[in-house]
Amino acid sequence: MAAQWSVPTGVHRRYNPLTREWVLVSPHRMERPWQGQVEALPQVDLPAYDPDCYLCPGNARSNGERNPDYQGTFVFDNDYGALLPRKPASPDGPRAMPALLVSHPERGICRVVCFSPRHDLGLAHLPVEQVRRVVDTWTQQYYELGSLPFISYVQIFENKGEMMGASNPHPHGQIWANESIPTEPAKEHQAQNEYLMEAESCLLCDYLAQEITIGERVVIENDQWLALVPFWAVWPFETMVLSKRHAPSLLHLTEPERDGLASILKRLTTRYDRLFGVPFPYSMGLHQQPTDGDDHRAWHLHLHFYPPLLRSATVRKFMVGYEMLAQPQRDLTPEAAADRLRETPED
Repeated sequence: MAAQWSVPTGVHRRYNPLTREWVLVSPHRMERPWQGQVEALPQVDLPAYDPDCYLCPGNARSNGERNPDYQGTFVFDNDYGALLPRKPASPDGPRAMPALLVSHPERGICRVVCFSPRHDLGLAHLPVEQVRRVVDTWTQQYYELGSLPFISYVQIFENKGEMMGASNPHPHGQIWANESIPTEPAKEHQAQNEYLMEAESCLLCDYLAQEITIGERVVIENDQWLALVPFWAVWPFETMVLSKRHAPSLLHLTEPERDGLASILKRLTTRYDRLFGVPFPYSMGLHQQPTDGDDHRAWHLHLHFYPPLLRSATVRKFMVGYEMLAQPQRDLTPEAAADRLRETPED
């Protein structure tokens, strides 16, 4: 039984120990009328195969290369990657720059991961065995890219839906492997390392234990993983998926833990899709230890889901104004969001 614990009910701020940032919570604003932008409903009747899709098997991509007739996952270097593996040329040599104008060349590799040959089946609708193949592909790519001597961090993510900037409806994710550690993982890197030094324990292990004890923000769990709405969540139905055992990266997972990850991903995304009865848009990503060869025992593997929908399938949250200039703000409490997701059926 969940322990009794009283959450604030009025306007208050909540602290995120992973990023060391605050979020303003204003529950009373859920009562305000909405006369703002209304989003169009996403397309739901996609075909199993689209001859015009540049990610479907056998089709030509925009650069003229033709996809193989793949049957499982399919990985290829992004035709328009934001990072390039070659070191930028400096024909004029280094130049002195003013102290406040700092830049560094950045190498990296960008890849696309098609989850399956099916144009119409995302993580929520694939058989769990196919989701497990996606997890295995992520793991293999994390190892392959992270083993390159110039790669320090491998960011695996998925943008689902036009609302989140997906350029193609064929279910797929991306992998950007950086020469440096990007900003968001760097925040978590510092916080986890310093917590380990000060508390002599893992930040997310301790946080997970508290959330299990309290219980009211837990959405679903299995033997190896737990999905919850973080106490400090910014997005309305934001969730975090945590390994119950301390594991710094995908490479540290056992076979049952990989199975458990595939299962909880399918279950969580199914609840998302059923919440408002539409394919639920989100940005999702894995955060795990850097690949720069240093000691990263403080890292605890976890996934973030950032979905924008707020009140319905057509009303989204915007990060504007105060949230861009001051700090994040949310209306729906994390506890209310977790309750909505718990009540949403998986079948």
